[in-house]
Amino acid sequence: MTDEFSETFDEKQASVLIGTAEKMIEIWNRLSPEKQAALLARFGTQENALAALVTTQLVAPAKPE
Repeated sequence: MTDEFSETFDEKQASVLIGTAEKMIEIWNRLSPEKQAALLARFGTQENALAALVTTQLVAPAKPE
């Protein structure tokens, strides 16, 4: 039995992970300092705040075109 946490990422998985992290940083940097502060106050860390933003976008109803 292998420990799933000890397995390494292949190149494609690593690329997807890096791309996602870059997008999250880009989103954070576009937020106003006031919005960043509000999210940090509510969620405690930048990572938690970004996770909440991403989750909100994933579960939001589709916008009509």
